[in-house]
Amino acid sequence: MEFEPEIPRWRQVAAVIRSRIEEGVYPPRSRVPSVQRLVEEFGIATATAQKVNVGLKRDGLLYTEPGMGSFVTADALDILRNARAKEEDA
Repeated sequence: MEFEPEIPRWRQVAAVIRSRIEEGVYPPRSRVPSVQRLVEEFGIATATAQKVNVGLKRDGLLYTEPGMGSFVTADALDILRNARAKEEDA
């Protein structure tokens, strides 16, 4: 992935994960890549990958099961649709 220099990398990677959720690559209640997998796939630092997860959790798209990993929330698609509708109205 080629990163845009003016946008924080964690936001760019989070946008990819959001797109994958919308496209059904990661359906509701499915596991998303671990921090280490994000590091490997996107060539980012561990701290950056952790920011991706924190941001997606804050947005209500992910939750973590201790010892199991991070998963897509049941209502992630609704959250993404509502956010998209708000952007279109702005």
